[in-house]
Amino acid sequence: MKLKTLRDIKDLKGKRVLVRVDFNVPLNDAGEVKDDKRIAFALPTLNYLLDHNVSQIILITHLGRPKNNESVFMTDKVAQVLSKLLKQKVAKVEDWGENGLPEERMVMMENIRFHKAEKSKDEAERDVFGKQLAGLADIYVNEAFSNSHRAHASMTSIPKFIPSYAGFGLADEVEKMSQALESPEHPLVALIGGVKADKIPAIKNLLRIADRILVAGALGYNLLKLKGFDIGDSKTDDEGMEELGDMVKEILASDKVVLPADAIVADQFSADAKSKEVDTGEIRKGWMALDIGSKTRSIYKKYLKEAKTILWFGPVGVFEMEAFAVGTHEIGMTIAESGAFTIIGGGDSASAVKQLGLAEKMSLVSTGGGASLTLIEGKELPALTPLEIA
Repeated sequence: MKLKTLRDIKDLKGKRVLVRVDFNVPLNDAGEVKDDKRIAFALPTLNYLLDHNVSQIILITHLGRPKNNESVFMTDKVAQVLSKLLKQKVAKVEDWGENGLPEERMVMMENIRFHKAEKSKDEAERDVFGKQLAGLADIYVNEAFSNSHRAHASMTSIPKFIPSYAGFGLADEVEKMSQALESPEHPLVALIGGVKADKIPAIKNLLRIADRILVAGALGYNLLKLKGFDIGDSKTDDEGMEELGDMVKEILASDKVVLPADAIVADQFSADAKSKEVDTGEIRKGWMALDIGSKTRSIYKKYLKEAKTILWFGPVGVFEMEAFAVGTHEIGMTIAESGAFTIIGGGDSASAVKQLGLAEKMSLVSTGGGASLTLIEGKELPALTPLEIA
């Protein structure tokens, strides 16, 4: 997938540029930004625009999941953090520019999800709003890879009305993800963890290209249950598995798929629960698998050390609890030291890598779990289609 980027624009001088960013940052109880990494992610694109003398940058983002336009989800605090990072004044606009924009060179619009048309299921309604937004600028830039699997007005409608390009961060993510999926160096080993059955379509698609698919987390024990193993009170997504029955059968029949050989089990879902290590099939009622055991760690690490390309989606255990973080820690260290081309698929796996201080050792820590998973499934991201080079 080849995308048009800002470098494909011959002259930016004097242009008004609408940039869709993802500043959906975590907030503390006081509404202050706890982590500015998502904001910092957009800095190369924003600095490039400033350096090339655009007349105005208009920023659009969502923040949280507002239901009634709650004040905690207003973008004032985000604008303040961006202003400090850029050393550039960022003006705040509350009405999507309906009354005209201020003269400041950089403008932050109010949370785009405060407008019901942003996520409307009616494409025509989204397009009306998208056209209104497009009327504010000469050029549109998508720097929100993490939201690019969404058919929202600010993602897919605006590009219908003005020339549209990929931001540098988005382009880098897409390039690296495409490299791993379209022309990987083998062996390609995928490690899929987490809880829900929503990763089953990704595993199914990976059967085409992966040499080994290591499944862990609750998902791994759920698949063991479907093979007839006793998994005690371990968490499962039975409804999701049932809906994907044919895919699940194909996955269970594949010799590429490797499931846990043992587990660290606990008598309750708690950081101070009683725990022990047992082999697969020996998880009794009243106990639940919260981490992979030493045998599984050894098997998985062997495959990962041999890999030339690694895709990691989802932690292998409840890494938020120290007692059940050993598997995720050892696997993370192995991947970081493997020398392979490594893609970490956003979401909880990205959080785990950052918590372990290993992010800088990975080829890519994706900003978007849902978007990257959609690519792994072999599906198109609707917000990327307008950015592709014809």
